[in-house]
Formats: sequence, C-alpha cells, structure tokens
Amino acid sequence: MVRKPTPVPAAAARAAAPLTLSLPEQIAAQLASRITSGAYAPGQRIMEQAVAGEFTVSRGPVREALRLLEKDGLVTILARRGAQVTNLTIPEVKEIFDIRAALNGLRDRDIAEDPRRHELLPEIEATVKHLATLARQASRGDEYAETVFKLNSLLNAATRSARLRSILGALAQQTLRYSKLGLSSEQRRRQSVRHWQELVRAIRDGDGESAQRTAERRVRDSRDAAIKKLEEAAGR
Repeated sequence: MVRKPTPVPAAAARAAAPLTLSLPEQIAAQLASRITSGAYAPGQRIMEQAVAGEFTVSRGPVREALRLLEKDGLVTILARRGAQVTNLTIPEVKEIFDIRAALNGLRDRDIAEDPRRHELLPEIEATVKHLATLARQASRGDEYAETVFKLNSLLNAATRSARLRSILGALAQQTLRYSKLGLSSEQRRRQSVRHWQELVRAIRDGDGESAQRTAERRVRDSRDAAIKKLEEAAGR
C-alpha cells in the first residue's frame, strides 16, 4: 500500500481531488513533495526499483508516476539511465515566470471582475493575512512559499476559464521550486505580501486592471529574485 501523502503540496490538479488519485498519482505526489522540499536534489537519480520497494508496488505504477513528474517538469527520463531530478536553470525560470506573469494577470483580472468575487474574498483575505504573519518569521520561508502555492491553486480554481486553469495547473510544480528560492529572504517575503495585499484591494473594489497589473509585477519580482539566487550560486 502507498503511504498517505504528506501535507507538502503536489500538483494543483491532484491536490484538488486527493480522494480520486490513482496509484501512480499517489506515488507522483509523494515524489513531487520530496523534490520541491529539496529532499531529492537537482540532478539526483530516482531509482524505480527502490521506489517500488518503498511503496510495496510493482515497477509499472512507479514508471507511470515518473512520467507524470516529467510532464510537470520535475524529472527528466533518460534512456537506459532512468529518471533524474531536473536542474534549476536561469533560462527556465525566465521562460516559466514570463508566461506566468501574463497568465496570472489574466486570471486575477478575471477574478476581480467576476460578480461572484465576494464569495471567494474572505478565504483570500484570511490566507493573505496568514502570509503577513509568516513573512515576519525568518524560519518559515518554505511554509510561506507553500502557502503562496495554495493561494495560487485557490485562484486558479476560481477563474472562469477552464483552459486557463489547465495551463496554470501544468506550470504549478515547476514554479514551486523557483518560488521557494525567490522567497527565501525575509525582505522578499515582505515585498510579496504587499503585492498580495494590493490584489485583495483590487478584488474587493472589482478593479480588474489593477489586479492584472499587480499580478504581473508580483510574478516578475519573484522571477528576478530567483534569478539573482541562481546567479549567486553560480558565482556570477
């Protein structure tokens, strides 16, 4: 039997319906949590046989789980070498976050202009208030990033465009590792909170243009912070 998934978030689509997960999806959620938490390092190989033994399953479901992770951009499957955790790269963070800036802008504008936005607003406000608390605590950087992930999942589910939900969900896991990197400093988390507070005001006021502008700025700030961390790690 596969162990119960840990509370670390997996892909948004899977997290939305945990009771309907297939066996490969359950395994993928576990492995994704380890990758995004850093338990599996970039470049590390994930051995099919070892995972199958851990979860007491055949190699078939594990192989399918790794294919799901490859679709999420978390592993690369190499011929005759198996699966390897993808490396964090500057070109990838630029590409992903530039796409997300545009898509999150469209998403947040849609939510702000939705006549039913007030039904969602209390949950958004409560989550942003929690973010403000986390931002002031240096030791809770990962929890802050994971809460942002959950907030984005909430907003993804709330947009009226099914196509937009699907595309944003597909980018979710690739984004989380970079978001944790970009939100690792207290200064960045405080900046992030201000952007989320601006979004709350825009949604409350029904100001779609402001919501879109705030979303784009929030994602680009996260992109730039992640790039800076990667450059520092490379000694540039």
